[in-house]
Amino acid sequence: MLTPRLLAVSLLTATLSLAAGKNFSGADALAATGKAVAFGPRHSGSPAMARQRAWIKQTLATRGCTLSVDAFTAPTPDGPVAYENIICRFPGKSGKAIAVTGHYDTKKMPGFVGANDGGSSTGFLLEFAATLQGRPRVDDVIIVFFDGEEAVRDWTDSDSLYGSRHLAAKWQSDGTNAKLKALLNVDMIGDKNFRLVWEENSASSVRNLVWGAADSLGFSSGFPRQGGPVADDHMPFLLAGVRAVDLINFSSQSTFWHTAKDTMDKLSARSFEIVGTVLLRSLELLEQQK
Repeated sequence: MLTPRLLAVSLLTATLSLAAGKNFSGADALAATGKAVAFGPRHSGSPAMARQRAWIKQTLATRGCTLSVDAFTAPTPDGPVAYENIICRFPGKSGKAIAVTGHYDTKKMPGFVGANDGGSSTGFLLEFAATLQGRPRVDDVIIVFFDGEEAVRDWTDSDSLYGSRHLAAKWQSDGTNAKLKALLNVDMIGDKNFRLVWEENSASSVRNLVWGAADSLGFSSGFPRQGGPVADDHMPFLLAGVRAVDLINFSSQSTFWHTAKDTMDKLSARSFEIVGTVLLRSLELLEQQK
């Protein structure tokens, strides 16, 4: 485990390598997560989800990115549901792009507010957008808030990943996938017990780049090379030929995953800050690739 001194040194090293813009703040990401959780259970199609969506758009409108939506209706075991992916693009000049993604819906369960599962990715992406504001870019950076990651009932190939499946198909059709150097997906990254899964479905080249960035910054303990396959929002893009990686802290969720205990007290600003720092460094490394 990193000592406070080692964490401070690592974060300082990462900060010095960044050209301009706001430093990623774990405290701000945690605060944004708290605002998302305050909307209550936010399953797709619910009034709370609509309120959260409006707040996310209002926040992103101040970040200097080009805001768009991917809205669609899909059949589910509970009938048709209206979904909406939120897309925030920071332009570069290379003609290539890097996507940073996560989901903002919660599981459809009574009392489930999803602080880590749905909340942490929402707060993280909002802070990541704040960090990118005003920062010079080589490649486009596209931040995507996926709707409908969660199964409406039980996880199957058709009852899950509604938003990412739809956007992967859309981007395959319009040529966006071909421009992507990589897609970096975050999910359940706010847990105090920070230890990501070495997700075996992920593209090894990008997974190795991200884990190497973590090693170089002194965060190896949170990025072990142990784990297994996880089905998540990166999968539809992998199947479409995009190099994608999933950053997920799944192994420590057994005591509160998909229960009413997934609350803000389980989260730590430090976990957010480590992931944010590592992904900013990963963007730099990806932008150095042709």
